[in-house]
Amino acid sequence: MENFIESIAEILEEETVELSDELESFEAWDSLTILSIIAICDAEYGVALSAGEIEGSGTILELKELIESKM
Repeated sequence: MENFIESIAEILEEETVELSDELESFEAWDSLTILSIIAICDAEYGVALSAGEIEGSGTILELKELIESKM
């Protein structure tokens, strides 16, 4: 999970992001972003997430905790 913040920033098309940032506050937040998160979780962390689980995460920290809980 050491590159998690950088990966999420890249997916969200931002220079930097904070764990406390609300996912829906980003302009790039859409269904394609969610699919990108699903793909990176599977490829990098071996974790299968659904779109609903991701949408249920309000912040980047909650998303990180969700992924860690499934590792």
